[in-house]
Amino acid sequence: MQNQTRIIIENVMPQLDGGAFPIKRIVGQTVRVTAAVFADGHDVVEACVKYKQEKEKKWKEVRMTPAVNDEWFAEFKVEKQGNYTYYVEAWVDYALNWQHGTDRKIQDNQYVKSELLEGAEYVRAVREWVTTSESDYLGHIDYLFTNESEYDKAIHEVNSPKLTAIFKKHPSRFLANKSAELGVYVDRKKALFSTWYEFFPRSTSQEDGKHGTFKDCIPLLSRVAEMGFDTLYFPPIHPIGEVNRKGKNNATNAEYGDVGSPWGIGSVHGGHKSTHPELGSIEDFKELVNRAQELGIEVAMDYALQAAPDHPYVKDFPQWFKWRPDGTVQYAENPPKKYQDIQPIYFESTDWKNLWKELLDVALFWIEECNIKIYRVDNPHTKPFYFWGWLIGEIKKKHPDVLFLAEAFTRPKIMNELAKQGFSQSYTYFTWRNSKAELTEYVSELTQSEQKEFYRPNFWPNTPDINPFSLQSGSESIHLQKYFLAATLSSSVGIYGPVYEYMVCEPMAPGKEEYLNSEKYEFYKWDWTIQNKLTTLISKINGIRKEQTSLQQTNNIIFCNTNNDEIIAYYKFDDEKRNKTLMVVSLNADHTTQAMVQLPIAELGINPVNIVDLITGNSYVWDKEWNFVELSPNMPFHLFQIQD
Repeated sequence: MQNQTRIIIENVMPQLDGGAFPIKRIVGQTVRVTAAVFADGHDVVEACVKYKQEKEKKWKEVRMTPAVNDEWFAEFKVEKQGNYTYYVEAWVDYALNWQHGTDRKIQDNQYVKSELLEGAEYVRAVREWVTTSESDYLGHIDYLFTNESEYDKAIHEVNSPKLTAIFKKHPSRFLANKSAELGVYVDRKKALFSTWYEFFPRSTSQEDGKHGTFKDCIPLLSRVAEMGFDTLYFPPIHPIGEVNRKGKNNATNAEYGDVGSPWGIGSVHGGHKSTHPELGSIEDFKELVNRAQELGIEVAMDYALQAAPDHPYVKDFPQWFKWRPDGTVQYAENPPKKYQDIQPIYFESTDWKNLWKELLDVALFWIEECNIKIYRVDNPHTKPFYFWGWLIGEIKKKHPDVLFLAEAFTRPKIMNELAKQGFSQSYTYFTWRNSKAELTEYVSELTQSEQKEFYRPNFWPNTPDINPFSLQSGSESIHLQKYFLAATLSSSVGIYGPVYEYMVCEPMAPGKEEYLNSEKYEFYKWDWTIQNKLTTLISKINGIRKEQTSLQQTNNIIFCNTNNDEIIAYYKFDDEKRNKTLMVVSLNADHTTQAMVQLPIAELGINPVNIVDLITGNSYVWDKEWNFVELSPNMPFHLFQIQD
């Protein structure tokens, strides 16, 4: 390849898969760009990052700063939602190079008359771009450089900071080189910071044996808001199939009155654009969404792309399903789990374009009809990756506020690919990380590897599908510990309630991480008025998260050393380092535990350290690098605010 430029630009970061995917940010965050930039020889090199939002016509620019070994860096702030593009541009700066070389000759007492005349040419070249006052100054410099009688004055101006600043401000960029263009997708803040609560709307009736409704959900919204949750997630609200309907505890055959699994979508009452008749009408649902918004809560819908055998799609669009020679369809499986009440959609259908269009129309229907802005997507890893990239991209074009949470507990590369394709948040392995070593390793991977650029974790201690072994003891201390860890390690957290805060924990069978008498297959009558230690402390923690900006992001975290592996400690800070918190958590649910915690003195920049426990209100002065803590199962954590 022929290219006259002398500049090499390599290893521009951050980028994903050679620029195939955009990195992610939220409005107001910065992008720190690094690159290797160099040229042959010893000439002065300059570099910048150029960037613009998709609706802007002009590129903005921030100059890069050299570090060691030809590494350069710069930062720019993203201030609007949508797509940004950025690239690195670099050039040999001949004016600065002249200035540097001439100054060295002057320091060596060399006669530089010829060099001054050369400098005058650089001065004249830049005059057409400068301000009036700068032009006057450059005219004076031109006079000095071209008049031998002014030689002594001229050599003192060669390395003038003012002249340097003008040259840097108005470079010629002769034979500049540029990197490939890279992308950033910028979301609203909720993509990074959210607090989720899930319950089944059919379990909201206060009458024995009666199916709950959307109207029954409305009185519970104040409870959700008072506990500090800002996102209310419902399992599917659509009609439930009656063919192959599941019975209680996932029984293959349903008994009379069994309500089935909400994920078995579709019946004679409609499909994905309908509501379950026992829950209420679309107008009822719209009222619920509006009432939630008045309390600062967004309702998240389940977007589950599957069909019950009696879904209207099966009759109207049989080509969207894969039929076996005997005329049946293989039901969905995730060994060892079997879903006889669900027929998978056949994405390899020859009619795939119409299929994709319909599935997009489903998502747009609820967005535009009911102002839904958040989807929790069921099992996205069982559908094509490129479908998700297309669908999310199409929706973002019209509705950039819409967010997508990927419910995919599967292999790491698959979970990463879904995030790259556009999912705003993702479920994680946090549910199964319990020891200090496991938690430290996993969170470090999320926050220090390439994942920090695209994978926004949402930590859930439990879900309707997962009753983890760690919670099956019913230990109040473990429930407190797991929620605290989830809510302070990650900026997005969620629980399935009231199962979690009421510590419902009996497994279906020993060795199974499923709930006995699961709400997935029946409805409950809950006493929603119960207040206990968990409801109180969850509310307290959620309130603190809203006040402490260091807890509203995930990546700025430093794990602190402790001399006891049953105690984990970590320090978090916001981007400006104006808000700092220190969390210390006991992982021992049975006994009081003691440890010495090492403060990150170098990072804090202060000693002694004044701290306030935001849970208890107690304040302390830690005047040493290593400090003593003691935690009991009754209160297994400290949440300290560090005060400057």
